[in-house]
Amino acid sequence: MRTGRITTVLTTFSLLTDMPMYLSDRDIVKAVELGDILLKDFDRKRIQPASYDVLLGNRFVVTDQHTTEFIDPVKGLFANTHEVEVKDGEYFVLHPRTTVLGMVRDFVGSKKYLIQLSGKSSLARIGLVVHNTAGIVNPGHFLNITLELSNLNIVPIVLRPGMPIAQLTFSELSSPVSTDYEKTGRFNGDNWKKNFSLPKNVQTSATKSKKKASQK
Repeated sequence: MRTGRITTVLTTFSLLTDMPMYLSDRDIVKAVELGDILLKDFDRKRIQPASYDVLLGNRFVVTDQHTTEFIDPVKGLFANTHEVEVKDGEYFVLHPRTTVLGMVRDFVGSKKYLIQLSGKSSLARIGLVVHNTAGIVNPGHFLNITLELSNLNIVPIVLRPGMPIAQLTFSELSSPVSTDYEKTGRFNGDNWKKNFSLPKNVQTSATKSKKKASQK
C-alpha cells in the first residue's frame, strides 16, 4: 500500500515537471538579456519574485456620456469616446462607477513565452479594478497592453502616468508554436488606434440618432 502511494507521488511529480512553468525573477532577467522577452526600458527594480511590474501610460479613452444614449453591442451600437493624453507629472481623475480604457507604458512581447497580465492587490484594496479582457499575450505579439480601469469606490481615484499599475508573469510553452501572433494576429505592433477605431460600418448611438432625425 505504501509502495503504491510513493509510486503515485513520483508519477504526479514527473507529470508536474513536464508542465509549463512560470519564470522566476532570475529567469526573467536572463530571458530579457538573451532577447527572448522584450520589456522596453527594462528596470530591474520592478522585478518581483516571479513577475514584473508595468507602469501606467499617458493615454486614456473616455466615454462621452452626454452624446451616448446607450450601448447595444448586439446591434453594433457603441459609445462615443474621446482620447485624453495626460502629461508626466499630471494626473487623471477616475470617478466612482466609471470605466475608462488605459494602456501600459511598457512595450512588451515575446516569441518564446506566454505573457499574462494581472492587477495589483494594493490597487484592488482601494477599489481600482485593473483588467485586461485578453489576459494573455500570445507568442509573437508585441504591444502596449490595453487596460480596462474601473473605480468601484465611492470616491474618485487619482491615476498618475508612470505609477505601477499591473504585473506580468511569463510561462514556458509545452512546445514551440507552429505559427506565432506576428504572422496571424490582427493587433500586432502599436494596437492603440487599432483597438479604439471602430470599423467604418459600425455606427455609434449619436450617428444613429442623427440618421433617424434626418429621416423624419
